[in-house]
Amino acid sequence: MPRIPKDTKSQTEEPLEKQLWKAADKLRKNMDAAEYKHVVSGLIFLKYISEAFNELYQKLKDGKGEYEGANPEDKNEYTAEKVFYVPPSARWEWLQGRAKLPTIGKDVDEAMDAIEKDNPSLRGVLPKVYAQEKLDKQSLGGLIDLISNAGLRSKEHKGKDLLGKVFEYFLGEFAMAEGKKGGQFYTPASVVKLLVEMLEPYDGQVFDPCCGSGGMFVQSEKFVKAHQDHYKKKNGNSKKVLAINPGDRISIFGQESNQTTWRLAKMNLAIRGIDSSNVRWNNEGSFLNDMHKDLKADFILANPPFNDSDWSGELLRDDARWNVLGLKLPPPPANANYAWIQHFIYHLAPTGHAGFILAKGSLTTKTNNEGEIRKAMIEKDIIDCIINLPTKLFLNTQIPACLWFLSRNKQKRKGQILFIDARNMGYLINRRNRNLSDEDISLVAGTYHKWRNIDNGYQDVQGFCKSASIDEVRDKGYVLTPGRYIGLPDDEDDFNFAERFGALKAELEGQIAEEAKLNKRIQESIAKISLKAGGNG
Repeated sequence: MPRIPKDTKSQTEEPLEKQLWKAADKLRKNMDAAEYKHVVSGLIFLKYISEAFNELYQKLKDGKGEYEGANPEDKNEYTAEKVFYVPPSARWEWLQGRAKLPTIGKDVDEAMDAIEKDNPSLRGVLPKVYAQEKLDKQSLGGLIDLISNAGLRSKEHKGKDLLGKVFEYFLGEFAMAEGKKGGQFYTPASVVKLLVEMLEPYDGQVFDPCCGSGGMFVQSEKFVKAHQDHYKKKNGNSKKVLAINPGDRISIFGQESNQTTWRLAKMNLAIRGIDSSNVRWNNEGSFLNDMHKDLKADFILANPPFNDSDWSGELLRDDARWNVLGLKLPPPPANANYAWIQHFIYHLAPTGHAGFILAKGSLTTKTNNEGEIRKAMIEKDIIDCIINLPTKLFLNTQIPACLWFLSRNKQKRKGQILFIDARNMGYLINRRNRNLSDEDISLVAGTYHKWRNIDNGYQDVQGFCKSASIDEVRDKGYVLTPGRYIGLPDDEDDFNFAERFGALKAELEGQIAEEAKLNKRIQESIAKISLKAGGNG
């Protein structure tokens, strides 16, 4: 078995974003992390758009070359350059000069309003929480000063580039501070990086129908920028190819049902210069109100809620998405795992690829069509790879998790599925949470790419990875638990009490809800009959 990489992170000087977090956290005082994250994220965003605005403002003011004769206060000049226009009363320098005044909270709220009025794509996105009484105005002023100095303290980043990194880091720290609730808007960066490194979304449409704060999109864009040389090699070094902005090679589509999380996503993407016009919100969610009905994406990356029993499945028994495998197989109303899987397949292009996170129980369950849906996927040869993940990776659940990778059009590995066991990987960052190291990610993703590209020297490794035929999977009753294939004893990999209990609990809650609805209908019917009988009397 390959050596499991250990964390080798340097214990020297802390990175700037960590220093800033510690300072900002001190200023939080007694304010709840769930509220404070909107205070901080809004200010970082405001500083970012001010940096970008000032950069273009100076060019327009200087009036050299293509900017000759330009008016630096003309909003259209900024729209043409994909830069947000910042009105005078919202510019960072003006707010910083007022940071010590008792009215600073009101000033920041008014600045957010002014920016939204001048930039339609930001309407309803920015937080206006700064005038509230429980936010200490002295601490708010200190936070503005702290963020003001961020760019000045970094020699290796431009101010606005640094602020993008700080924004992303702070989202992770706030998610940790919130614990279970934080996990609803944030997928750990190392897991997102593994998904992206596996799928390699160089160009095309990237879709996440439960996008949280937008981490999948940010990492996809980072991936493209980090692999520009590969793209050039693949597509040639013509002027046309070289002129393409790396971030423009992918277009993103998303949906989120929590409005405050959607706002974070819009800011997170804007601070990275990523077009978020197709990241939509409605409170009904992707099942009841799919806002990208006609989308067939090249890549799907997602972390849907595990074992969700409250997804309104009973209202969608005849939905077209359950026929995506050529068989009408509605998922169980008490658990949305297989509803998500079929939703992903429905939205995949004919040559599309998907990578997503699910509870590990999804690999074995046979409840209400789940086993039949999994069997159909295996027989139609759309499952590429299954990965067992370590425990303690996720903030909002201790349920064991796995990664699924699907391909609508396998090129070289037809009739085979790769199984990888990564449960012993990662390193603890505290008592409750674990991260995957870059070496872990490289080993797992590298194994997958060697397997997909047959000529790259892939080999099965006892206890770590195994390429199994569909015949083998068929012989094992269509169970996809990696331990069944890579050489682990069945009982070591198959049973988890907490997960099994959670799944049974969700199923029972669904049955109780169904019974309550039935009882309500019976009572209503009895009442109508009684009323009719009384009227006849």
